[in-house]
Amino acid sequence: MSKTAIKIKDLKKSYNGIKALKGINIEIPKGEFFGLLGPNGAGKTTTINILTGLVFKDGGSCLVFNQDTINNYRYTRSKIGIAAQELSVDWFFTIEKLLYFQAGYYGINPEKAKNTINELLFRLGLDKKKDSRLRQLSGGMKRRFQIAKSLVHDPDILILDEPTAGVDVELRHDLWKYLRELNDNGKTILLTTHYIEEAELLCEKVAIIDEGKILKKGSPKQLTNEYGKASVTVQTTEDQINHKLLTGLSFKIEKSKIHFSIDDPEKEIPDIIKKLSDANVPIYNLKTKQSSLEDVFLDITGKNINEK
Repeated sequence: MSKTAIKIKDLKKSYNGIKALKGINIEIPKGEFFGLLGPNGAGKTTTINILTGLVFKDGGSCLVFNQDTINNYRYTRSKIGIAAQELSVDWFFTIEKLLYFQAGYYGINPEKAKNTINELLFRLGLDKKKDSRLRQLSGGMKRRFQIAKSLVHDPDILILDEPTAGVDVELRHDLWKYLRELNDNGKTILLTTHYIEEAELLCEKVAIIDEGKILKKGSPKQLTNEYGKASVTVQTTEDQINHKLLTGLSFKIEKSKIHFSIDDPEKEIPDIIKKLSDANVPIYNLKTKQSSLEDVFLDITGKNINEK
């Protein structure tokens, strides 16, 4: 099996003359937790809908384990499980029965599917609701069902389209824990989200997408180091500070506080401490602040993550 789970090259799509995707490129190694991060309408859902065969592309290519998603669609679809935003199931059956139906679509007979379904119901806290119909479930339970449905055939790749949108904090953290376990056990995960915290906590790599274009790719740490800003605030008691002794540092003084703007805290903080010591400035407290991925997103796109 190829070491590259997903390879998207120059992917393009338009709707009624409006370009939803403008030639995006993404490569996801096998076993990676990858985040597609962008505001609503950025092109995230269109990308995964093309990848899973739900939408026709206008140009470019999508490969799953080096197999084209159109020319070898049976193979590629068998490798992917998708937890979509929207529910598309029969509302008149119990959720347990729906999971058996889903297994059947992949040629898995009920006897063989039984252990997997029982395990998924238990792990996702749905075992006590297995005889309920979807309309009887809360929004959070429906999200859990979508994930269970995507995992019935034990796919190598799990695609999650906004899996925690609208769910409460406790459920969100439960799902994060479960997704980490799946990834630790070898599943490749592609997550689309507009929750920055979710991408920062879960993803090894992220791609920032906006208006159908990939603007930047890298690990959250790489992006915050490259585009983020850091600051150090030193609490002292000195009202008069010899500015000449702080030559080469970017700073401003506010009463008994000195605010330094820095690029690399690990390298620059020791130099700040040395220069303050040389200037006989006492240090009573030192606080650092590093830009978050949300700050980076705002800097790169010029907009808030929740803008439409």
